[in-house]
This record gives sequence, structure tokens and C-alpha cells, in this order.
Amino acid sequence: MGKQEYDFEAIEVKWQRLWEESRAFEVREDTDRPKYYVLEMLPYPSGKLHMGHVRNYSMGDVLARFKTMNGFNVLHPIGWDAFGLPAENAAIKHQTHPEKWTLDNTAHGKSQIRRWGISYDWRREVTTCLPEYYRWNQWFFLKMYERGLAYKKRSLVNWCHLCQTVLANEQVEGGRCWRDQSLVVQKELEQWFLKITDYADELLQETYRMSGWPEKVLVMQRNWIGKSEGTMVEFPVAGREVRLAVFTTRVDTIYGATALLLAPQHPMLPVLLEGSPRKDEILSAADSLRQQVVADRSLQETEKQGFFTGVFATNPFSGENVSIWIANFVLMEYGTGAVMSVPAHDQRDFEFAQNYRLPVKVVIFPEGKELKAEEMQQAYEEFGVVVNSGPFSGLKSQEAIPKMSRWCEENAIGKSATTYRLKDWGISRQRFWGTPIPIIYCEGCGAVPVPDADLPVLLPKVAAINSAGGSPLANIKEFLETTCPRCGKPARRDTDTMDTFVDSSWYFYRYTDARIATAPINPQAVAYWFPVDRYIGGIEHAILHLIYMRFWTKMMRDLGLIDFDEPVTNLFTQGMVCKDGAAMSKSKGNVVDPDEIVSRYGADTLRLFILFMAPPEKDLEWSDQGLEGCSKFLNRVYRVVSRHQERARGVAGVVSPPELTEAGRKLLRKVHQTIRKVTVDIGDRFHINTALSAIMELVNEIYLYEALEESSEASSRLIKQSLEAVVLLLSPMA
Repeated sequence: MGKQEYDFEAIEVKWQRLWEESRAFEVREDTDRPKYYVLEMLPYPSGKLHMGHVRNYSMGDVLARFKTMNGFNVLHPIGWDAFGLPAENAAIKHQTHPEKWTLDNTAHGKSQIRRWGISYDWRREVTTCLPEYYRWNQWFFLKMYERGLAYKKRSLVNWCHLCQTVLANEQVEGGRCWRDQSLVVQKELEQWFLKITDYADELLQETYRMSGWPEKVLVMQRNWIGKSEGTMVEFPVAGREVRLAVFTTRVDTIYGATALLLAPQHPMLPVLLEGSPRKDEILSAADSLRQQVVADRSLQETEKQGFFTGVFATNPFSGENVSIWIANFVLMEYGTGAVMSVPAHDQRDFEFAQNYRLPVKVVIFPEGKELKAEEMQQAYEEFGVVVNSGPFSGLKSQEAIPKMSRWCEENAIGKSATTYRLKDWGISRQRFWGTPIPIIYCEGCGAVPVPDADLPVLLPKVAAINSAGGSPLANIKEFLETTCPRCGKPARRDTDTMDTFVDSSWYFYRYTDARIATAPINPQAVAYWFPVDRYIGGIEHAILHLIYMRFWTKMMRDLGLIDFDEPVTNLFTQGMVCKDGAAMSKSKGNVVDPDEIVSRYGADTLRLFILFMAPPEKDLEWSDQGLEGCSKFLNRVYRVVSRHQERARGVAGVVSPPELTEAGRKLLRKVHQTIRKVTVDIGDRFHINTALSAIMELVNEIYLYEALEESSEASSRLIKQSLEAVVLLLSPMA
């Protein structure tokens, strides 16, 4: 009889030490075995790791161990998304350098992950705030700069007052900062952009071939890219030598346009108002409207507000005057930032027209039915028969659209066009803790790229960070002042740092050879391990990280570093860990500390609970009773194995059904059924919770059989075979 007290601390620490000493999880390229690359989204070390990390990494660990047991050569790496604002703010608060704050947190996080027993190859660890990593962010930037993919321009940007920095469009959620939920305003700054729009159509088209990604993620990306095919039409402005370009998908309704509506920040507005005595008043009103934060970015529920500019344009089809207005629901990110208002055939225009008593002109009838403007309660937005539209009257909408687009081209007032909602990625950040942008400004030479030989441009070691008056780096003389690489005269460095999503756009390539010093990646290692076979992370990154990483892959392909189009074959988005009906967060006061649970119950109990209590894709509700249940189950397994340890050692060979009683055959059948179910549930369906449930049922069957006290040699072999199956099936999870 073996020892029956389950001492989780001794067992877990023992095996974790042995794994480390034997380098059990270290792998290298091996063409004799099929490869499998399982990846979880790397953590941001702003503090201790939490239950969401336990869930994400436990799921990946199950898959990594399962595939290894099935003969695969498995790459399972981890690193640290170590730049960013929370670390900078914490460092300012604690009067320390962000590097020390961050590296202290990564050291603690590493000890947590080791204690959870996750099977990472730690030789491949990547920390994005270290110069050996961010040097290559700068290298990529310079390569994009050479190709015209990185450029600087003055533009209106999303500004977060709390973060004191610019946000990309993708980082503004419902008019609020994605980090702190504070209101975002528009501000004009000179910024660096990456031309992600050059890849907009490819990013879109690939989503229709990415069969291993959740459809909800692909739909979110398609909607964000926002491809629209239509017509670009130019409206001459009365009394000005300018035209306003308008994009429309429904040029068949243009005879019903009774106004032009501009986004409040439309760049043509000052030109249109030139000479107007109300110019300053109108620009001020437009600025106020621009600063309004709209909770719903689709603006369907927002009251349609605006004001007349006092300026008119000419409808190039009808020749009629149309008034030019500023409207709060017109977005610069769609089309040209100007739309033609057709109240009879667009619901938002209809509501705007009602608010400001603009005329409503019907130019589309449903087939077989006549519409009257004065009787309309809402806009008719469907296709139909074109009416009141000069030579195009009588055509169906589908016929009229291409003919009217051709008429635009023939008369030099427009053309067929495709637009995208996706805008170029603004990467300039006015903060200290990020990758310095490798550009030097010289009075004589202009903007000069830092030579490759001078990379990395290092962040300075400073005792305190001063963010007053712009980018903190601008206040550090020894960083700011330099010499021009071309002429040798005094010059200054760019003082913005890169968006931290740059770091996470390519980290998973670096894992394949984390120590290479001569290039960002090792092409041979990447060729062996890629694509990633399973990527596990949160759906909240669908239009942030997951679009950026796809763009970065295509850019790397065009640089000749890789020869494929997409980095990830299968994406899995796990649910959140919740307590009291809400996602765990410090602000809600419902956080459960994984370190405390591990000290009380052990890592295996925590892992089992996290894996068992909900399907991986669903949110998991924390339950102390569920935790106790998982602890009792592991104790049951330990006790039954301990009881039969000596008995199992004395037998060899596999038992066959004819040797067994009916009860024995029932147990043997259950063993094989469980092996099949666990194999299918993990390998094919990724339903870890039902795999665990099947193992629990098998343990119950073993206890029932044990109660019969059969003592034959065949029974001993059956017990040994059954318990070996339990331990092996359970080993990916615990």
C-alpha cells in the first residue's frame, strides 16, 4: 500500500524541478516528426498575472502536452508584451525607471507560470522592452520608411487626456479610450503612420479563406475594414473655384439630394468659409461638434444634429443648388468625410431633414407602388425604379447605378470608386516607455533615417520621467540632441515612441529563434514552424492585434523575409473568468488571486477547475464549491492509485476481454470509450471540459469495480491498465 495523503506541494514542485533539470519542454527543428506550434497571447506585465492568464495558458498547455503525447514536435513559447503606458504610470508613481518596474514584474510572472506547471520552452522567452528586441521594431520601421509604408503627416488624431497620448482608431471604443474608458477628443498633431491601407483589400479577401478562424472574428474584421463600392461625385461649390468630392454607394438616388453634409473636421471647411463674416463662429461650432463623444460609433441611435454653413453647391446631375451643412453623424473615416443627403432614401438623412426642415424628394419607387414625400414616415432605402431623375428615369436601381457612374466619368465630374473604413495606422505615441522612432531631424538634410549600424536607438536611463509639455523624451537633453548621420552637424531625434501594438505584431516569429542577433527572424526556423497551428487569446483583440499581426505578416512577406500570406491557421477565442456575474477586475473588487488558490489547493486543482467548469469558448463563473470538487477528485485519483501501486508493479501485459468477468469487461469497455472520447474532445473538438468529465466517469467506474474485490491476476492487470489510462489521459490537464 502506498502513501494515500495527497501532498500537492511536494508532488508539483518535484516534477516542476525535474522538468526544468531535464529540459523536458525544450524543442528544436526536427524534420522526422510533424510539427505543431501552439501559441497563447503573451501577457502584459503591469502587475501579477491573474485568472484570465491561468485560463489562457492552461488551455494552451493541454493542447501542447496532448500533441507531444501524440508524437508531434511541439513549439510552445511565451514572452512579455513589456512596453506600454500602465508600466510607465506605475514607474512615475513609484519614482523608478519603467524598465526596473517591468522586469521585476516579469520575474514574478515567470515564477507564477512555472508554479502553474505550464510546459513552456523558456529558452525562447522574448521581452519586448529589451534592446535586443526593440532594435528590430526600429529596423522594420526603417524598411517600411524606405518603401513608403511609413510616413509622417499632420492630421487630426484621437487624443486621450488621461493617457496624454494619441490613440489609433482601433483603440477608440465607443468614443472612449480602450485602456481607461476616458473620453477621447480630436487633436491636430504631426504623426507617423503605417500604410496598412495598402493591404486593405488583401486583408479583407483573405478573411473569406480563413476557415480555421471564428466567423465572429472574421465578421468584425470585415466590418472594420469596411469595403464599399460606389461612385465618387464632385459637387461644384457656388462662388468658389473648388469642388466637394462625395462618395456614395447609391448614385441612383442623386437627383433626390437636397443637401451636402460634412464631417465637423472636414479639411475643406476653412476653404468653403473663406470670406464669410461667420467663418470664425462656424469653425468654432464645428470644433465643438467634433469634440462631442458619441457612444455608438455607428451613430444609429444618436440625435442627428448639425448646422448650415451658409454655402451652397450645385448638384452636377440636376443642376439644382444644394445647401452645405455640418452634421454630427458624418465620419471622416468613411469615404471623403462628405455625403450627399437624400432624405427620402436614407434614414439618417430623413431624421436630419425632419430636424432642420430640409426638402424631401422621392426619386426611387418600389416596383408597382408610388411614394409621396409628404406621406413618408421613414426613408425608403431599398432598390426600386428610378423616377424624377431626368434621362435615367424608368431604369431599375441596379441598371441606373453603372450608367450614372459612366455618365460621371464621361462628364469629368466623378468615377466609380472603392473606399475602405480602415485608415492608416497611426503609431506615434507621446510617451516614454516604448520603442524610439529611429528618425533624426537636421536643419540642412531634413528627416534622416538612423543607419542600421547605429541601431538600436536606446531609451535613456533616467531617474524621473517628465511628461509635461509633450513627449517625455523631448525633455531629456542627452537623448534629444545628436548629430546628423549625413552631414555631421547638430541635429535632434524624433521624440515620439511607437504604439505598443508594434511589439506584438511579430513577436511570435521571434520565438522560433529568440537569440538571433543578425536579423529579426531566422528564416529557416520560421519556415519549419509556421504557420501557427493554434492561437489562443481574447476576442477583444479582433480589430487590434489580430489585424495588425496579419498586416505585419504581409509586410514581412513583401520584404522577402517569409513566403506565406497569413500567420495563423486556427484561432481560438476563450471566454473570460467571471465572479458574481462580472468579469474579474480590480475595479469591481471581485478578483481571486491565483497565487492564493495554488498555495491552498495546488496548481493542478486550479488548472482542473479552470478547465472543467465551462466550455473553453464560454465565460467561466468562479465557484468555491467547484474548486473543492476538483480538489476532491484529484484526491480520489491519488488514493486509488496509491492503493494499487504495489499490486500493479507485480503484473505485466495487457488484459483481454475473455479473461474477465462481466464487471471486468464493463470496466475495460469504459477505459477504451474514455480514451476515444478524450482523444476526440481535445484533438478535434477542443472541448476540454467534456474530456475531463469522461475521465471522472472512468474513475467512478474503477471505484465501483474495486468494491467487487476481484483478486485474480487478470483483475490486477485490468486495474493497472485502467489506472495507467487515467493518469495518462489526465496528464495534459494536471
